[in-house]
Formats: sequence, C-alpha cells, structure tokens
Amino acid sequence: MKFEAFGLNETLLGNIAKQGFRKPTDIQYKAIRPILAGDDVLAIAQTGTGKTAAFAIPSVELLMRRRRCEGYTGVRCLIMEPTHELAHQVGEVINLLTQGTGLITVAVYGGVEQDPQIAQLDKGADIVVATPGRLFDLAAQKHLRTTGCEILILDEADHMLDLGFIDDIRQLVRFLPKRRQTLFFSATIDEKIKKLAYSIVVKPVNIRISPKNVVARNVTHSLIKIPMDEKRFFLERIYNENPDTQIIVFVRTRVRAERVLAAMERVGINAVNMHGDKSQKERTQALEKFRHGDSRMLIATDVSARGIDIPAVGYVVNYDVPDVAENYVHRVGRTGRGMDKGFAITFCAPEESDYLKAVEEYIGGPINVIEIDKATHEETLDFSEDNVDDWQSLIDEEIAREEGRSKKKRR
Repeated sequence: MKFEAFGLNETLLGNIAKQGFRKPTDIQYKAIRPILAGDDVLAIAQTGTGKTAAFAIPSVELLMRRRRCEGYTGVRCLIMEPTHELAHQVGEVINLLTQGTGLITVAVYGGVEQDPQIAQLDKGADIVVATPGRLFDLAAQKHLRTTGCEILILDEADHMLDLGFIDDIRQLVRFLPKRRQTLFFSATIDEKIKKLAYSIVVKPVNIRISPKNVVARNVTHSLIKIPMDEKRFFLERIYNENPDTQIIVFVRTRVRAERVLAAMERVGINAVNMHGDKSQKERTQALEKFRHGDSRMLIATDVSARGIDIPAVGYVVNYDVPDVAENYVHRVGRTGRGMDKGFAITFCAPEESDYLKAVEEYIGGPINVIEIDKATHEETLDFSEDNVDDWQSLIDEEIAREEGRSKKKRR
C-alpha cells in the first residue's frame, strides 16, 4: 500500500516523498485512516516504528481540509512532548510535512529564551509542539490560546508519567474544548497509562503493534559480562573497530556520563554527552554534533536521550544495565530504525545481575552472551591507551572534577 491510497493532499504527498517515506509502516497503516475519520486513537507502538509520522501526517491533512474558525487565532493542533529534544525534533518533522501548505508550526520548550517563541506565537500558529512547563508559562502570559483546539496529541505518554507530568496533562485538558479529537501514543502501557488514557479519550480506536515482541526485530542484541572498571576498554574497542558507525552509549547517572566522557577523551575519542546538568544549549549542540557526524559517540542518560531520532545510529551500547527494565526498550530503539539493521550491546558487571534479570524478564527471554576468551580480554586491555598503571593520576583527575562541580554550585 502507498500513501496515495489515503486520499491525501498532493502537496502533503510531495512532502512525504521528500522525506523518503515510500510506504506506511504498520503503525502508520493502522493509525492514519481512523485519525482521518475523526476518531480518537489509543496507540501502543515501540520506539522506531514511525509513530511521529503516524499522527503528524493525518493531523496535517485534517487541518488543511478544515477551515479555521472565524476570528480564532489560537492553536488548532497541540502536540505534547515530555522533553525538549522531542519537542524540537517533532517540530522539525512537522515543519517539513507542512511546507507549501500554509500551516504554521511552532515548537515551544524550556531551557531556551522564550521571547523568540512568543514572537512566533503572536504571529499565529496552527500547530504547537510543546513541553508542559513552557506551555503553561506561555498560556499564563496570554501568548497561547487553546480554546479552539481541534486536535490534542499526547506523544510518549509513558515517559510523561515517568517525569511526573500526569497532573499537568489533567490540568491541560480542562482548558481544551470538550469536542476535540485526542490521539494518545505510547511505547509501553500499564494500568496508570490506561487510566489516564481512558480519562481523556472517547471511544478510541485501539492500536497495538507487535505486542508479543517489545524490542525491535531488526536489532541484534548481545551481552558482555565484564567488571565495572573494565567497561571503558571494551567501549574503546567497539568504537575503533567500527570506524564508520555512530554509537549511542547509555549510562544510568549524570556523574557516569561525565566519567565515561572523560575516559573516552583520554584515549583521543571525540565524544559528546547529554544529561540533566547540561543547559538546553549544551544539549542541543551535543546532539547536533552527533547528528552531523562531527562526533561519532554520544553518551547519554535515559531521560536526556529519550526521543533521539537519528537514522544512522548503528550501535547502542548499554554501558550500564538500566535500573528500570522498560528503559532497555527505549534505549535499543535508537538503532535499527525503520528498515535498517542495528546492534545493541550490553555491558553487565557482576553487581548489575539483578538489573539484567529484570530486563530479560521484561523482554521475554535472555540476551545472547558473547563469551570473551582470555586472549581477547587481555588484548582489549593491553591495546587501550587508557590502561595505565598510574592510578593516582586518575584519582587526581576525579578530585579536580569534583572541585570544579562544587565551585560551579557555589556560584
């Protein structure tokens, strides 16, 4: 089946083709028709299946078909995203889909100056992609009108709940028209998500993609069991043995993100990192460097990297086993997107065995273990430039970093 079969506007079809979309993915095939019919939709689909286009394409089509209510200058379609990065990226996708349609899209999120966003909103916007905090700030300042909103889209709803946005969502709904179309998209579902979903949708069309396989089929999963203090050597080796590949490395904490970055820099690897202590400008710059290939390695925490959509990522390395099992699904979903093949490698230290057990129970089976023989193990350590005997220098480096962080906090 092709996108032409949905009866879409020719301009929109042209924009779809420009993005390289040849035929609908499963979630797009199942979601586009009911959305075009005006139904509410509750969709559960894993990361990397084409969810953004599944709600963006029919929403753009509907806005083109309908006339704006006379005298209304506010938002017609509101898309809620849990993180700055997701809001930015989804906004970019919709901007590409709306070229030549006359529809205006504005992405509003915190961590950056609000004046440019206000200027854009004051000119008028059909589609607003927003994070909850900035949305309510701008609404309180009377820069964002939602009284005539026709379509509400909640994207990555499970992550919204993880970040504590459930009360924000309920508050938002009170400011929207009761007669509206609501689209609810999530990668995972549990009782909390069901309860939230059915409190805001009306007789939804339920869509669930690959319910028996929570991880992408075109990703090869592997596990390496190694001590915690040797992980950096194996990460260095993976990087050097795949010179044309982009790699996302996941760690559990902000401190770990800084330490792994420092370890990679010591061996001459040009890596960048993203975590909650970084400003929005720093996070955006890191992501852009990675996106454009100026750096082949991105080190990130789970929250900061949720929603990264970069097709060329060949490897995901779980440097730390996630302490929340479902985060494994979100991590590995950064590779093997669309029809591409990807690889997910997990480093597991003995003290992480309980986390690993929870992950394997969640995904429904064990991860294939790569056995590291003695020769390979010794070779990996011996050939690393970071395998020095002067441990005192590493301790001194860490003390210096801690002192720097303390000074920064005092400022």
